[in-house]
Amino acid sequence: MDPREFFETLPSRIDPSKTAGVNKSYIFDIEGAGVWKVDVTDAGVQVTEGGEDADVTIHASEETFRAIAERKQNPTTAFMTGKLKIDGDMGAAMKLQKLF
Repeated sequence: MDPREFFETLPSRIDPSKTAGVNKSYIFDIEGAGVWKVDVTDAGVQVTEGGEDADVTIHASEETFRAIAERKQNPTTAFMTGKLKIDGDMGAAMKLQKLF
């Protein structure tokens, strides 16, 4: 799944019960594909293209992002091997695995 499709369809794929108690924002900077901001609240998930300020910023190549989105790459392994870089609130970043 390409990054644009992933983010366009994300709100419809997230069970709102999983976002209860979460109030965080995430920027996904996907090299070669674009930047998306994902706001997660009790009400669900909202995605906007672009964005500069968030609790967490995640940087990855398009290849790495696709592998993670297609469940061919473990996000923790990608982080530990330097394929995925995270700036900001690591606790909030860890919550992403439960959401997605």
